[in-house]
Amino acid sequence: MDIYRKLQEHLDKLPGGFPATESGVELRILKKLFSPEQAELALHTQLMPEPAAAIAQRAGLDEAEASARLHEMARQGLLFSVEMKGRPPLYMAAQYVVGIWEYQLNRLDEEFVRDMQAYMPNLFDMEVWKKAPQLRVIPIGASVAAGNAVMAYEQAEEMIRSQKKIALAPCICRREHKLVGHHCDKPEEVCLSFGAGAYYYIQNGLGREITQDEALEVLKIADKAGLVLQPGAAQKSDNICCCCGDCCGVLLAMKRHPKPREIAASSFEVAYDAEACVMCGLCEDRCQMDVFSPGDDAMILNMDRCIGCGLCVTTCPSEALKLVRRPDDIITPLPANIVETSINMLKARGLM
Repeated sequence: MDIYRKLQEHLDKLPGGFPATESGVELRILKKLFSPEQAELALHTQLMPEPAAAIAQRAGLDEAEASARLHEMARQGLLFSVEMKGRPPLYMAAQYVVGIWEYQLNRLDEEFVRDMQAYMPNLFDMEVWKKAPQLRVIPIGASVAAGNAVMAYEQAEEMIRSQKKIALAPCICRREHKLVGHHCDKPEEVCLSFGAGAYYYIQNGLGREITQDEALEVLKIADKAGLVLQPGAAQKSDNICCCCGDCCGVLLAMKRHPKPREIAASSFEVAYDAEACVMCGLCEDRCQMDVFSPGDDAMILNMDRCIGCGLCVTTCPSEALKLVRRPDDIITPLPANIVETSINMLKARGLM
C-alpha cells in the first residue's frame, strides 16, 4: 500500500479523523507536508508522549537517526513534542485537526490552502461533533445575567488567571483566508495556548509568550472585534480560540447547519426583553449565527441558531439582552480533560 494511504489511515484512527475522499485531496495534503521517510516514521507514533528510543525501536531505526527525524518533524508541525530542560524530549502523534493543520502557520501557501478548503467539509461531521465536540463556546466578558451560576471553566478570565505559561499566536483560519483573498478585517494575533501547548507553540516559532495581563487584554480585543471564544471541549482546556463566522471552519460549519444551537457545546443562550429594546441593530451586526432579524416593533430571534457566545449582550445599549443558562437536559456534559474528550470523540466515530 502507498505510504501516504497508510498515513491517511493512521491519522483517521486518531480522535479527530482524517477520512479518505474520492478526489484524493487528502493525499495531496499529506504529500505536501510529509516526505516519504517522515510519513513512514509517523506511522509509529502514538497518542502518548514517548522518548525517541521507543519510537525508533518500533520503526526499526537507529535511535540517533530517529531522534533527529522526530525533532525535525516537531519543528515542522507534523507531530507534538514535549521538550523540558534537563529531560529527554518526548514525541507523540498529532491528529490533523485540531493539530497538524494548526501547526502549519508558517508553511502555508495558496495551493495548500485551496486543497485544505476543498478537504475541510470532509472533516466536520456535525452529527459526530454534536456527540463529542472538539471545541466549546463560552461567554464573552460580563455577558451572563446576574444570579446565573457560572463555573470557573466557563469563564475565560478565570481560565487565563489559572495559567503559568501562555502563548499568543495568529489565527490560522484568518491567515489561510487572507492568502486566497477571502479574509475579513478581524485581528489575526488573538489565539491563546496554555501549558504544554504554549511551550510547543513558542519552541516551534508558532507564537510568542505573553503574560496573564496581556492575555486578558486579548479578551477585550476579541470582544471589541466581535469574536467568539472557543476553548477546547474540556474543563481543563489548553487553548482559547477567538473565532469569526467569516473564516473559522467550525463556525462556518455551524452556520450552514439549520440549528446551530443543537451543535454548539455551550451552557448559555440569549434572553430578550422586547420592551427595553431600542431597535439599534447592533445585535444583528455582532451575531455570528444570524440569530437576529428586525421586525416591525421588535427584533425577531431564531433561537435555534443561538450558540450562547454573548457578543450581542456586551454592546446592547438598552440592556435588552442577557445570557441565561440553558436547560440542563440540553447542556453537553463537559469532560474533565483532553483525554476524556479524545475518548468521547473515538466513541462518537465508532472506533471504541
